Amino acid sequence: MPTLRRAVCLATLCSLALAPTVGPAFAGPTDPPGGRGSGSGRTATEGGGGNQRVEAGASRVQKIIVDGAKGGQTGTPEAANFDPPPCWYEPTMTPKELKKFMKAFEPKKRKKKKPTPLQPVDAGEMATALEKQAQNIVGNYYQTDKYKNYNLDKQGEGMFWEGVQNPDMKDDPKSLECQEHAIWVPEGEKPDVPNPVTPKVLAEYAYGSLPIPDTDIEINPKGKQTVNLKSWVWLDKAKFKPVKVRAELNVPGLDIWAETTAEPKSLTLEPGTDDAETFPASGKCEIKNGRIGEPYKKGSKDATPPCGLNYLRSTDGRGPFPLKATLTWEISWEGSDGTGGDLPDGSYGDTQDVTVKEIQAIVRD
Repeated sequence: MPTLRRAVCLATLCSLALAPTVGPAFAGPTDPPGGRGSGSGRTATEGGGGNQRVEAGASRVQKIIVDGAKGGQTGTPEAANFDPPPCWYEPTMTPKELKKFMKAFEPKKRKKKKPTPLQPVDAGEMATALEKQAQNIVGNYYQTDKYKNYNLDKQGEGMFWEGVQNPDMKDDPKSLECQEHAIWVPEGEKPDVPNPVTPKVLAEYAYGSLPIPDTDIEINPKGKQTVNLKSWVWLDKAKFKPVKVRAELNVPGLDIWAETTAEPKSLTLEPGTDDAETFPASGKCEIKNGRIGEPYKKGSKDATPPCGLNYLRSTDGRGPFPLKATLTWEISWEGSDGTGGDLPDGSYGDTQDVTVKEIQAIVRD
């Protein structure tokens, strides 16, 4: 694809330079007819002046947040053993769409001009020749000579598939690994290539858009902590609940989707110093009765919190302790074809500075 783009750009720039009065060298749709999705579509003309180029391999997959914050401060869970698909293969054009797309690259018809001493060469004629060159480049890329009249006699019986980039990974070199293009695939079948689009591929793509809220913990006492005074930690049950993202692809002959769900699983506390103890001792607070941790209640000053910590030394003379709270999310998915399962757990954490004071007598109730 990069080679195609450079070649077409070069031909376009040359034609514009030679025939500045004849207008843009290419004219065409900015999206494939009937296209939809989160990608930018397949672009025949993009930008203005000499910045026109061919853009192929844009996905039509849509992502929708079903449950979870649609704005505000959110992040994406990190998984040590998970890599989203950098690219995949999907249907991109019907025979009619391919014909319409290629028509945008037909050279313009221009009147021949007689040579003059100031312009001995017909710039318009040269521009037309360069446009034909660009047309051949794009035609070769889409193998238009391989299919008689763009397979128009098979309209409605299948689509042309090609490799597309994960829209979230366009700067990753691996996103260019799906190099096959213009693969004719009858309806109901899949091409013989690695990683054709499936509900699982969509689920893995959706993973990267799960709207995980910042791990803002509730802590009692609020503000400054005190040496040897147990701190109760919990999560706001209303804020930390399952989130879900749906990825779908709906094109002629193929309508598939997957929903990826993340649910809070456990909270890990790291006090930021060895002079502290955590509750439980592992520092890992599991979900219980639908929540992680419990709010402090009056009369519980001598009780051990199900989730919390106890600082054994003050921060005087050494600066605040970096308390890190990492929430682990359990990830699962289900697809339109009845498939589904688990994806690797993801984690998302935040760090806050904690000041610990040394006080001789504390009364909290």
